[in-house]
Amino acid sequence: MSSEQSTGLVTISLGCDHAGFPLKVVVKEHLENKGYKVLDFGTFTTDSTDYPLYCAPAAEAVSTGTAELGIVFGGSGQGEQIVANKVPGVRAALCFNELSARLARQHNNANVLSLGARLLGVELALSIVDSFLEASYEGGRHQRRIDQITAIENGEHLSPPVA
Repeated sequence: MSSEQSTGLVTISLGCDHAGFPLKVVVKEHLENKGYKVLDFGTFTTDSTDYPLYCAPAAEAVSTGTAELGIVFGGSGQGEQIVANKVPGVRAALCFNELSARLARQHNNANVLSLGARLLGVELALSIVDSFLEASYEGGRHQRRIDQITAIENGEHLSPPVA
């Protein structure tokens, strides 16, 4: 049973390093004000730390169904996205505008958003978060590609069709 089914709230996991911490604080408040349940895996200060320690647990919460979606934060968001994508079942997208966030959900069924706190203003970051959360997966023609991603994740070798 997902956390949404048991509580009626959508649960979002958060993880960040020291560079992403200030943006995470703002986004967390924004989410809570909108009625989301938030699981915060840290970090909880601007003291230098390693993002895998916090972003992996946030992604694992999505993978296990403890959270429906996740958001990871760092200076650029690159490393945080990479870590999240190492967790089976996670499709993390590094987004820089509302369109990339919406398409990540609609076409790629992204379930974790990665944000670069040193590259985005707060207002834009909040708009990206809202676009990500408001969008939903379209399925259809995109499902074949999601199935291929899952196959790769399961160790299968894919070959392009022979012409």
